[in-house]
Amino acid sequence: MTADDSYGRLDDDDYPAYTMGRAAEMLGTTQSFLRAIGEARLITPLRSEGGHRRYSRYQLRIAARARELVDQGTAIEAACRIVILEDQLEEAQRINAEHRRTAEGSGPPAA
Repeated sequence: MTADDSYGRLDDDDYPAYTMGRAAEMLGTTQSFLRAIGEARLITPLRSEGGHRRYSRYQLRIAARARELVDQGTAIEAACRIVILEDQLEEAQRINAEHRRTAEGSGPPAA
């Protein structure tokens, strides 16, 4: 791997760059919270060669949203389900918008 390859990963939202301790610190939460949302299958951190959990920026954004809901009084299992449904809805809306753009670009059918 070259230095340029390493720097390219800095922009990769899916690169597992953060240890559990650093992720918990960044989110202002505990490591047990991260374990709990992992057990609820909201996020699945990758593992280092030594077996340590590693989190990506995308996973930290998902965890932060779950933490917001838990801080508002939502049970952790319910918060995880809400975040999953929000993510699915966002993806469905993106796909629908893509289909609309494709349909609009094809013009009216030939007569």
